[in-house]
Amino acid sequence: MYANRIAKRIYEWAYQPEITQEKVLKKLISDAKFTAFGKDHDFLKIRNYADFKKKVPIRDYEGLKSYIDRVVAGEPNVLWKGKPLYFGKTSGTTSGTKYIPLTKESMPEHIKGARNALLMYINRKKKADFVNGKMIFLQGSPELDEKNGIKIGRLSGISAHFVPRYLQKNRLPSYTTNCIEDWETKVEKVIDETINEDMRLIGGIPSWVQMYFERIVARTGKKVGEVFPNFEVFVYGGVNYEPYRKKFEELIGRRIDSVELYPASEGFIAYQDTDEIGMLLILNSGIFYEFIPADEFFDENPSRISIAAVKMRVNYVVILNTNAGLWGYNIGDTIEFISLKPHRIIVTGRIKHFISAFGEHVIGKEVEKAMQDATDVTSASVTEFTIAPKIEIEGELPYHEWFVEFEKEPDNLVAFSKIIDDSLQTQNSYYYDLIVGKILQPLKIVKIKSGGFHGYMKSIGKLGGQNKIPRLSNDRGIVDELENFKK
Repeated sequence: MYANRIAKRIYEWAYQPEITQEKVLKKLISDAKFTAFGKDHDFLKIRNYADFKKKVPIRDYEGLKSYIDRVVAGEPNVLWKGKPLYFGKTSGTTSGTKYIPLTKESMPEHIKGARNALLMYINRKKKADFVNGKMIFLQGSPELDEKNGIKIGRLSGISAHFVPRYLQKNRLPSYTTNCIEDWETKVEKVIDETINEDMRLIGGIPSWVQMYFERIVARTGKKVGEVFPNFEVFVYGGVNYEPYRKKFEELIGRRIDSVELYPASEGFIAYQDTDEIGMLLILNSGIFYEFIPADEFFDENPSRISIAAVKMRVNYVVILNTNAGLWGYNIGDTIEFISLKPHRIIVTGRIKHFISAFGEHVIGKEVEKAMQDATDVTSASVTEFTIAPKIEIEGELPYHEWFVEFEKEPDNLVAFSKIIDDSLQTQNSYYYDLIVGKILQPLKIVKIKSGGFHGYMKSIGKLGGQNKIPRLSNDRGIVDELENFKK
């Protein structure tokens, strides 16, 4: 069986992590040694990882922007040999629009990553029924712009041009519908095209797939699982599915399989390879990974390690070096290893998305777990939520303010809040100490009206399948706007 052969090949490199990554680094250095970046950083003198760390500093997009601007202007051999095939267009908080290069070497790895994730699913389930029905991925428009001869678009839109021919006949929605920019209009057209089809695989960011499901239920009066009786697997990436799982099961009417992906414009990083939590880190796809402990990241000289030195249950910032010419690149995500044989990870959040107004350093993984703990033991169902510190309150201690849109409100909001707060204290000793030491008071919940988060995203021009609400922020920029959508 083809899926079984691919799985065996995958585990061959997965169980040789250091050798695999050493080969990737040598290949990257060799291929880029005569680029502008390679010359500027003495690639010809790099013999090993220790040399590489001395020559190549950690940078974010802003740090590489002077090189990327030259690539965007049409100059060849800057960060990588030749010119990119595409630019993946993303929104940066400080950089405005970001242009992430996608090369003839890197683009096939994006496609292979998605393919292998599905093959691994087929291999462990020993069935491939979903390929006989219709499939949909809620994604960005496949229409591409052009800049100095290089096509530009969202990664999901670019990827739409690479769907294998054998899947094209089963793929929905139509090209025309995929090109619709207005998200609410697009969702209705997607429903028009899918509602009478044999949908078996559905993919996308959970919050936007939820909106699709809600509209189907509203239109038909039936559960999604009745409308699509052969619906088998949900494929997702970008955010944690667990806070949405309970709501999805209510909308679908039953539990279904799920496959988690970790795709980014900068590279396809990991995919779920078992039925357990966690994703297999892809070590042979033209990406050499580095890791910095998150609690050291803002130090002057943080630790910087390769796959050989990582440990379990440490929160790391992921650094990428890629065959698209990103070097020492801080993608902004934080991960933990939950297995080292082979290397499996969970995404814990964003290095910039945390709350540490008082030294508590609460991260995304912790708040999602706390919310899940509360919904698991109550009848409450949550559509969306985000958190920020509330610092200046006359006559009160400061606290974390949770802005929550409930599908079904808890019978007792105070008790619900306490479950969340207790869970956070259990997970995060700094937060516990601040509560016990009466520096902070327990969290408070602000109820957002139904549809409020969609309304907020629409108000800032980010209503769409590729946009996500940060789970938490260290300032009140987002929640100050959400005040307009309180219940």
